[in-house]
Amino acid sequence: MGARLVEIEDVYRSRYGAFLRVATAIVGEEQLARDAVHDAFVRAVVHRRRWRADAPLEAWIWRIVVNEARKRRRREARGLPAAAPPEGASENGAGEPLRALVAALPERQRLVLFLRYYADLDYHSIADALGIAVGTVGATVNAAHAALREQLQEVET
Repeated sequence: MGARLVEIEDVYRSRYGAFLRVATAIVGEEQLARDAVHDAFVRAVVHRRRWRADAPLEAWIWRIVVNEARKRRRREARGLPAAAPPEGASENGAGEPLRALVAALPERQRLVLFLRYYADLDYHSIADALGIAVGTVGATVNAAHAALREQLQEVET
């Protein structure tokens, strides 16, 4: 087996849970998310020569997983409400109200939050995965936090 295949397999084995959490958050259903992660890794293996060795492999795979999940959501989940965090993702008990607030965020804000908090990626990795600038990641996280804070204050009053 080639070195790139081994590296891709290592990422798969070590980060599958994070890939699945983020894909589930994007598509809103675990089975669709499993299919998206599977298709993403198939794509990564088939197109492994496109990965530039000077770029982080995991970020390249994250971009593929996010794109596959978004594509699957558009193609197979038409008519569903906006993507929300997966069931049980909230460990602080906020539950359904917080899920609804996150689902109402613009797509980029949701994706950045999913990658930051479900995948535990740093800003550089998120930027690489989404093909945006690191500063844009920071601004997007701040905007998402501000929007959620504002919505939570409205809910409390």
